[in-house]
Amino acid sequence: MNTSSQNKPDSASRETFDQWYQDIPPWEIGRPQKEFIRLEKEGAFSGEILDVGCGTGENALFLSSKGYKVVGIDFSPTAIKKAQEKGSARRLTAQFQVLDAFKLTDLKQTFDSVIDSGLFHCFSDEQRPVFVSQLSNILRVGGGYYFLCFSEKETRDGGPRRISKDDIQTNFGKGWSILSIRDAKFENTLHEGDSLAYLVSIQKQE
Repeated sequence: MNTSSQNKPDSASRETFDQWYQDIPPWEIGRPQKEFIRLEKEGAFSGEILDVGCGTGENALFLSSKGYKVVGIDFSPTAIKKAQEKGSARRLTAQFQVLDAFKLTDLKQTFDSVIDSGLFHCFSDEQRPVFVSQLSNILRVGGGYYFLCFSEKETRDGGPRRISKDDIQTNFGKGWSILSIRDAKFENTLHEGDSLAYLVSIQKQE
């Protein structure tokens, strides 16, 4: 996964991600991540939901099947095409569009909840505050950002950059409240038994 230092992913990184989606990348497991299923059962989500970096849409489609109004965005046209095809085949109302995660305000709407399965851990130090600023602009006050990321406890080779608790606290300071950082598993085909991860729940403050 690309961790370019540019604020906007360059054409090479876009092309690389799109090429991965021509096949089945290791993070695409053909079903929603168990951690998001658990969050939904716990009543974490409300209102309108944005799935940022949605890939082929399994998490967004799961939430749509539960009655939520969901928008999924990804900068891979191939991933979005596959997500749209799945949604149509399953007769679900989730909407999908190609969009850069650093241009969330282009959506021209706000959300009650944002989910992120494996996007934040792709960002460089320079990219993180840009994304957080965009996130703040489209998440309603009191809304939640829930993200699943590889943690520094995962020491096996391969995969994206690891995230530490200090990284999370550094990037979500003023204007945010970190509700929980809990140990989790990121389901994928890269690591046997899945990858050690954090499931992070953060609330936007006034």
